[in-house]
Amino acid sequence: MRHRNANRKLSRNSSHRRAMLRNLVTDFLDHGRLMTTLPKAKEVRPLAEKMITLGKRDNLHARRQLYAYLLREAVAKKVFETIAPRFADRKGGYSRIIKLGNRKGDGADLAIIELLGSELEVKKAEKAEKAKQKADKSGKEKKEEKEEKEEKEEKEEKE
Repeated sequence: MRHRNANRKLSRNSSHRRAMLRNLVTDFLDHGRLMTTLPKAKEVRPLAEKMITLGKRDNLHARRQLYAYLLREAVAKKVFETIAPRFADRKGGYSRIIKLGNRKGDGADLAIIELLGSELEVKKAEKAEKAKQKADKSGKEKKEEKEEKEEKEEKEEKE
């Protein structure tokens, strides 16, 4: 009987499982989104949300707990400086899991886990890129128009 055995084993021993989840949580908080299998995403979600809650608490004990769990100090600083303030008015539910379907090689269920609001950053980056491309195109067109005007003026002056 599996009474009071809530977490998934993910076909790994306990030390490997803990190391893998620490890696996944660290990368997830660093990038804001992560593509992995559905069971791993479901295991990462509560751990990552606990890390964000520790970041919202922002006292010495919470800092030490966060630094002890996450693998990179830069990610821990990011949690305290950017991620936790972003969710200051929210009680929980900082992430979402989006199912993608099956992986081609082994048929595993894939999912994307992302922080709420991270899709806005992606869209902003895409819009900025499109605007830059448009600006480049319009800049080239303006240069061409100026060159044509200068050529016309030179021809008129010669005549």
